[in-house]
Amino acid sequence: MKNYELLTIFKPNLDADEVDKNLSKIEEAIISYSGKILGVDKIGRKKLAYDIQKFRDGFFVSQVLTVPAEKIVDFKRQLKLNDSILRIMFLEVGKSCVAK
Repeated sequence: MKNYELLTIFKPNLDADEVDKNLSKIEEAIISYSGKILGVDKIGRKKLAYDIQKFRDGFFVSQVLTVPAEKIVDFKRQLKLNDSILRIMFLEVGKSCVAK
């Protein structure tokens, strides 16, 4: 399995508990696809470069994870169906980029 970084931007009107609930749903999805989370970094609320769905800022979370390559399309589709997420960025990272 390859390592990936998932940058998720949540809507700014969510409180910390709702963000944590969404993160646990994402973690459950990763586990259901036979993957695992290697690291989570809650970056926090940041101003966006441009408006997304009429929001000027968002709550950023970066996750390093492993997921089988054949499950990536299904996982991305599931993330896009989540109404609490404004944007996602999914990148393949090298082993040297993974936090230990």
